[in-house]
Amino acid sequence: MAIILQEVQEWYRDLMDNKSDPRVNDFFLLSSPLPTLCMCLFYAYFSKSLGPRLMAKRKPMELRSVLVVYNAIQTIFSAWIFYEYLMSGWWGHYSFKCQPVDYSTSGLAMRMVNICWWYYISKFTEFFDTLFFILRKKNEHVSTLHVIHHGCMPFSVWMGLKFAPGGHSTFFALLNSFVHIVMYFYYMIAAMGPKYQKYIWWKKYLTTFQMVQFVAIFTHQFQLLFRDCDYPKGFMVWIGLHGVMFLFLFSDFYKAKYLNAARRRRQAVKAKANGNGNGNGHANGALSNGLSKHFGEGDALVTNGSNTGACMPVMEDEYVKSNGHVNGAYKDGFLSNNDAIFNSDSSSSSLHQRKVK
Repeated sequence: MAIILQEVQEWYRDLMDNKSDPRVNDFFLLSSPLPTLCMCLFYAYFSKSLGPRLMAKRKPMELRSVLVVYNAIQTIFSAWIFYEYLMSGWWGHYSFKCQPVDYSTSGLAMRMVNICWWYYISKFTEFFDTLFFILRKKNEHVSTLHVIHHGCMPFSVWMGLKFAPGGHSTFFALLNSFVHIVMYFYYMIAAMGPKYQKYIWWKKYLTTFQMVQFVAIFTHQFQLLFRDCDYPKGFMVWIGLHGVMFLFLFSDFYKAKYLNAARRRRQAVKAKANGNGNGNGHANGALSNGLSKHFGEGDALVTNGSNTGACMPVMEDEYVKSNGHVNGAYKDGFLSNNDAIFNSDSSSSSLHQRKVK
């Protein structure tokens, strides 16, 4: 056993001292993987155990103003990261077909190293997405997949930054940063309240946009399987598999949120048209039967499908339970009485749900 431990230690020291990029040795949190690993593990523990227990006997926090400011900052931060990735190589210097890592200390190479570090830091700032869910007692959005997505990203980015800060796989960060500009801008508007909802009519297309991102990522990565390129194959496969995994997770979310929910709404409206619902906007009879699995006495009514499969919910569903009845009637696939059913405190992300990044 002692020999095995010694060999592992020697392998680890050789990996850290000889295989890593010496340019990042003095960067914050880059000397060892342990701080990042510990923070990721604590995030998972807090998200699924400690956080919900601390809030169990407390009232949900009202965080509308905080969420508007937070999402505005995240939008600006993501825009700056996207710009820096462009200026560090992807705007005219990098090849989309094959881009080796520039391990020199030139100005352009070091600019890429610096923005890779800031992208790594951004994966920690996204932990606040989950924190705000917990503080507002929206624990249904803190799914296992959501936690896996946000929890694994910092360590994945740490490995890329430690050994290959630049080159082919930074296309993932470039594209992910652009998606986050759109995503956090959406959350910012959503947090402003019901009167601003007309400006985010494109809610449904954000999930599609995220899925297109993942297709582009794994397509871009896996092209190196068919061409010679002086780029570490391990990182190419690792990032490509991230794209595949997140595509399946978000596809599952899209199916649950839009396709299955649309079918249930059609069934409920058909049942109501058959005379089983009354005209005062209260849900009963067949309408209640059509949506019964979403009704819980004293619980929220989820009108647009579940969060199953979502790494990062696109937006919290509009819901409320009032006096045991559903207020408002169906209109354009949604319950229409916003005063009764719109949860105006909705915003905050990720799968991305989140998180991807």
